[in-house]
Amino acid sequence: MSFVKSFFKLEENNTNIKTEFLAGLTTFISMSYILFVNPSVLGASGMDTGAVFTATALASALGTLIMGVVANYPIGEAPALGINAFFAYTVCVGMHVKWETALASVFVASIIFILITLFKLREKIIDAIPSDLKFAISSGIGLFIAFLGLQNGKIIVANKSTLVSLGSLHDPLVWITIFGLLATIILMILNVPGAIFIGMVLAAIFGVITGQIALPTKFVSMAPSLAPTFGQAIFHVKDINTLQMWVVVLTFLLVTFFDTAGTLIGLAQQAGFMKDNKMPRVGRALAADSSAMMVGSVLGTSPVGAFVESSAGIAVGGRTGLTAVFIAIFFLISMIFSPLLGLFTSQVTAPALIIVGVLMAQNTAHIHWNKLEIAVPSFLIMLGMPLTYSISDGLSLGLITYPICMIAAKRHKEISPMMWVLFFVFLIFLWVLNFN
Repeated sequence: MSFVKSFFKLEENNTNIKTEFLAGLTTFISMSYILFVNPSVLGASGMDTGAVFTATALASALGTLIMGVVANYPIGEAPALGINAFFAYTVCVGMHVKWETALASVFVASIIFILITLFKLREKIIDAIPSDLKFAISSGIGLFIAFLGLQNGKIIVANKSTLVSLGSLHDPLVWITIFGLLATIILMILNVPGAIFIGMVLAAIFGVITGQIALPTKFVSMAPSLAPTFGQAIFHVKDINTLQMWVVVLTFLLVTFFDTAGTLIGLAQQAGFMKDNKMPRVGRALAADSSAMMVGSVLGTSPVGAFVESSAGIAVGGRTGLTAVFIAIFFLISMIFSPLLGLFTSQVTAPALIIVGVLMAQNTAHIHWNKLEIAVPSFLIMLGMPLTYSISDGLSLGLITYPICMIAAKRHKEISPMMWVLFFVFLIFLWVLNFN
């Protein structure tokens, strides 16, 4: 145990093995839905859903383990939502690209990712973003995951006339989220340790009692074979030989790049890791992230990246890579005990996302709202993330607006060269997305 404490620097980070274990379990439960959502989404491309389930679990476990051991951060890695839908519905279904070739595109993008990381370009970009915008990114992610929680809990639903509206209280599933949310709020106000995790357990029990969540018929099952997808990304790299496919590669690269950068900044802000507006060991975190993306493509899944749900574990007290190691272990265990994950439905995990959103939104207090040149891009980042359903799109709105506002305020000398680079990159980024 002394080696573990020393390696992960538990005392220096004011944490312990018990807290890290609870944080890892909380984050894993908050992320576990991806094990079922990802196969469903990628199945639309013709991929074997069983193989995708196993690939998702293994890629998440390996990526998270690398993040914990190499970068010593309590951040989980898994195939990202949104980009998996782009993979399946836009690339495979819309552009009629075979899923094997789409996986090859992810693999090529990951290689470029690794090269960019080695030259520390990603690190320089993250360091160049002003502190106000970093706080806006963190707050925006909070609003985004709170919106996800409200949506998953069916408290907020789609509406043809107004886009979104309040869900129906006649839906019994809504009450699972409401019960879990109220229980978690009360536990947190009473300063009960592990309140978020306990709230999820209570919500699951409530769901079983009310008959809305079925008890599993078995507790152990063998993981599906990985054979249908393993290695297909490498075998089909030769198919990346057209302008259309290179546009796909570029899109995977840009979306994953900025989604991950935004997520890492937001999580680092929440955990209090930022020092002098810089994220310590960011190079290692980015190297772990790009490696996870490459491993995921070889196993057979869409781009892997840092998960915003890691904020749930951070809120519980996770502060080191030991949290990530526990997350990785749980992902490996989930391959055998997958029936148990059925108890933690999206309605059960929704309260955790909502509460964490509240905690992350506290960063708005650090933004200089009295200066419009700062307030406008910050606000667009915060509002853009939930409304566009994309961290990278929200970033684009703010980082494109920032230099324009600074010029108007006659503060153009404060705009760093890297921020000008980001201005043009995001213009291209939006053009590429609309081109597809």
